[in-house]
Amino acid sequence: MAKKSMIARDVKRRKIVERFAARRAALKEAFDAAGDPMERLEIHRKLQSLPRNSAPNRIRNRCWATGKPRGFYRDFGLCRNQLRERAHKGELPGVVKSSW
Repeated sequence: MAKKSMIARDVKRRKIVERFAARRAALKEAFDAAGDPMERLEIHRKLQSLPRNSAPNRIRNRCWATGKPRGFYRDFGLCRNQLRERAHKGELPGVVKSSW
């Protein structure tokens, strides 16, 4: 199980990203449309003034069962350990243990 503080920090980041998503998208669109370098610089400064945690790339994928950040499988939202356990129990539809 991951530390509760790290899980809470990631939840907080997800809320901040959601809150600033529209503003960030509008600034990025304006930055791409701007032709004047000084105008682009001003828009870039506005983007930088947004909270650092409002950037979507700061969100960490975590296992929904344990909160672990490593060994994450996107298809299931689980870490490798939980994926293995649940696959053996038959709780994941369509997952079959391989044999050859």
